[in-house]
Amino acid sequence: MSETLTLGWEEWCALPKLGLPALKAKVDTGAKTSALHAFTIEPFGRAGKMKVRFGIHPIPERPELEIYCSADVVDRRDVTSSNGETETRWVIETPIRMGDQEWPVQVTLSDREGMQFHMLLGRQALQAYPHDDEPRVVPSVAFQQPKLSYDVYEGMQNERPTKRSLRVAILTREPGSYSTSRLVEAGETREHVVECIDTQRCYMLINAGRPEVHYDGKPLPFYDAVIPRIGASITAYGTAVVRQFEAIGSYVLNRSASITASRDKLYAHQVLARDGIGMPTTAFASSPKDTADLIELMGEPPIIVKLLESSQGRGVVLAETKKAADSVISAFRDLRADFLVQQFVKEAGGEDIRCLVVGGKVVAAMKRTAAPGEFRSNLHQGGSATAEKITKKERETAVQAAKTFGLGLAGVDLLRASTGPKVLEVNSSPGLEGIEKSSGKDVAGLVYDQIEKRAASIKRRRRRAGAVTA
Repeated sequence: MSETLTLGWEEWCALPKLGLPALKAKVDTGAKTSALHAFTIEPFGRAGKMKVRFGIHPIPERPELEIYCSADVVDRRDVTSSNGETETRWVIETPIRMGDQEWPVQVTLSDREGMQFHMLLGRQALQAYPHDDEPRVVPSVAFQQPKLSYDVYEGMQNERPTKRSLRVAILTREPGSYSTSRLVEAGETREHVVECIDTQRCYMLINAGRPEVHYDGKPLPFYDAVIPRIGASITAYGTAVVRQFEAIGSYVLNRSASITASRDKLYAHQVLARDGIGMPTTAFASSPKDTADLIELMGEPPIIVKLLESSQGRGVVLAETKKAADSVISAFRDLRADFLVQQFVKEAGGEDIRCLVVGGKVVAAMKRTAAPGEFRSNLHQGGSATAEKITKKERETAVQAAKTFGLGLAGVDLLRASTGPKVLEVNSSPGLEGIEKSSGKDVAGLVYDQIEKRAASIKRRRRRAGAVTA
């Protein structure tokens, strides 16, 4: 038979699954249910598998310290308080630790702001104690179990967050694509709730105190993390939507400024050159009077002529002679299209290396080989992919390129030149199909490793006005 757990009317406890290492609780045998202070209470998930996200001020005297938690919903019930008021509350189950004992308890969520105790421990929680003898409560004394300290919260900002279910939004116009499907699958495997949102159907309420993103006639809820999959054709509007989620306070895997910078091919090459990152020699001019000089800067043909707004290898032309280059450039100018010219790296032999960088690390790499008769190695242009072992220099170059743009997820395309790796492009919405199938790695899962690391459970910020409370 285990030793009886003795409790006073006031005790320290911990709720480890919620990321709450120290709380003061009032032990009240006169109350049937237990209650935990919570604000911004947001239910989410599918019917029959509901979850709830909420914030808590673990230290009553410090409302600026906000910790965000999530848990499975076990019930929703009416609770009548000691003053006779009835409130409908969400009920969760979570382990409680007191001294060296830990057991699961059901807790209702209620806003206890202004109360001395942000947790109330009632009879049902004591009756759930798994040992033979129910805890003995001595109402005339306090702290019969070891004392904890609120000091544990001081260092939490720099610690890895407590693992919890996150509400994740994927901004995409292609919910059925391989990349999006894999991100949904990987997130749900980890018990996150992942929702696909059509970027172009989002609209924004922009004001100083309460920025919102609206969809289907109502404001979207708060998302712990946002994964932007912004197509090149909607970069301007897509990044505006991403900026709005940043203003709301969600963790965004690739921020709007990073996407914008990487999408502007001219600016991207200027940034790479500024930071001393190897790249093919590149030139740009506006006036048709400078066409000949522009071509001359590239040296002997062939040279590449590339539209500034292009993706997946489209809008990229190989000019075998100076005359051919002049013709292509003239055609682009007639279309009023912006373009740049670039050195053709012959020794690459129609091959490039795609490095997938997540959270500042190359997690997978593949070699893409152009189809016969084609110089572009993009998979969308018929290229093939195989797993590739990259050199230390190639790894460092890929990491540095992603870091230069501040991208949490990036596809960095490299050419193997005689003078070292050359960055062709840094892609802020890289496809996952080729890299996962060629490398055999769970890249989508590695993306969630980064999200879980950065979508911190503790934040210091103002409480958002108008938040859902029930």
